[in-house]
Amino acid sequence: MVFNSYTFVVFFAVMLLLHNLPLSWKVKKINLLLASYIFYAAWNPPFILLLWLSTVVDFFVGRALYTQQNKVKRHALLVVSLIGNLGMLCFFKYGTFFLENFVALCNVLGFDYHPAQPSIILPAGISFYTFTTLCYTIDMYKRESKPVKSMLDFSLFVTFFPHLVAGPIVRPPQLVPQFETERKATKQQLLDGLLLLTLGIFMKVALADNMLAATADAVFGAHAPLGSLDAWAGVLAFSGQIFFDFAGYSTAAIGVALCLGFVLPQNFAYPYAAIGFSDFWRRWHITLSSWLRDYLYIPLGGNRKGHFRTYINLMITMLIGGLWHGANWTFVVWGGLHGLFLWIEKAMQDSRRKATNLSSDDAVVATASVIPGVKIKENFLKALLTFFLVCITWVFFRSATFGGAWVLLNAMFAPRPGTAPLLTSIAIVKVAVVITLMLVCHWTMRKTTVLKTAGKLPWWGVALAWSFMLVMIFLSQESSKSFIYFQF
Repeated sequence: MVFNSYTFVVFFAVMLLLHNLPLSWKVKKINLLLASYIFYAAWNPPFILLLWLSTVVDFFVGRALYTQQNKVKRHALLVVSLIGNLGMLCFFKYGTFFLENFVALCNVLGFDYHPAQPSIILPAGISFYTFTTLCYTIDMYKRESKPVKSMLDFSLFVTFFPHLVAGPIVRPPQLVPQFETERKATKQQLLDGLLLLTLGIFMKVALADNMLAATADAVFGAHAPLGSLDAWAGVLAFSGQIFFDFAGYSTAAIGVALCLGFVLPQNFAYPYAAIGFSDFWRRWHITLSSWLRDYLYIPLGGNRKGHFRTYINLMITMLIGGLWHGANWTFVVWGGLHGLFLWIEKAMQDSRRKATNLSSDDAVVATASVIPGVKIKENFLKALLTFFLVCITWVFFRSATFGGAWVLLNAMFAPRPGTAPLLTSIAIVKVAVVITLMLVCHWTMRKTTVLKTAGKLPWWGVALAWSFMLVMIFLSQESSKSFIYFQF
């Protein structure tokens, strides 16, 4: 079931009705849990068993990790959780990938090995709910939070349908306490939630699917040589498509939860206005980047063990972050490029800090002497450069093979003269308009949020914008496409 479907509209209306009936809080939570299982089972009912297994194992293992005093037993329990969660993830998501690479290695070494091709179906959202349950058991191991008392609350924490399939990735302290006392949306929360839900669906249906997807698909799926204009239009189209698609899901998920009285963490903060790659990862898929920071980068040593280890830890984190997105070496290269740009950025910052060597008083004077208008212009140019480099990394993210990525990069930077155009003028203009408006919106909104902005507008301004989004959704071609991040 997807947010951009009439089935979900009916499903959500029923859930709102049940959640606002004069029932006990326990009954309402059971309703939410059953609804979450129905929501997930709409893809493939048998995979509910994996969800149950992960939930039950981590609930009891987490409690035992918190109470167990024997270090050997605590390590063993943690290993059980890691094997259970990562084992399922590796089998379903990376099983075919590992087998293909093993076969390729055997062939390189001279062994003629050709096993039967496995038929493994990827469960929807397995990467997201695996990280959700993993953070719980790791927190229990570190004793950073207390165990969830109720199996009902823990099950609802794992399977709560707004975030289940594509995030935001929630942690126990962010959601579990909200299940302990009755939650019911206020009038303002309901309006805000419906506004965010509408905005999210508008981003997905009207912008990602109907304005940009066809152009991106045509360019990345092209078999003939591409012109530079076509190549850049396709890459820019995908840059916009993946933002509107994924941020659209997160926005809709946060809105759905808010309509029920629950608050989910922010997942996007206008990332294409980022000034540098560190800033980009503070704005793009925030819950994943913070998860990787807290559960991978910092445990590896973070920046506490010298410059060399810092760079190594940073690259390992980004490579694993790339592989998390998909079982293909192109995703690893995508993560590696982000790691490389973070390296360069950090090296420049360290070099600048070492060269200036300002005292705290000198730093204050230097900062005060910067002309505001010059600083804004400098930051804007840095944001454009960051966006340009991010677009290059998207080539590897979207391409199925390195050959396809190389062909597209050649078309972008070294086009063949006389290549026949692939896209129509209307398609190119459409991409140019949407991407330009997107960048303007990101830059002007980079320090605020949708709800804060809506709160400052007159009621008729909000109503006008809301009506426009609804009209555009209904006028758009019927779209029931799954969200891009469902495959991750």
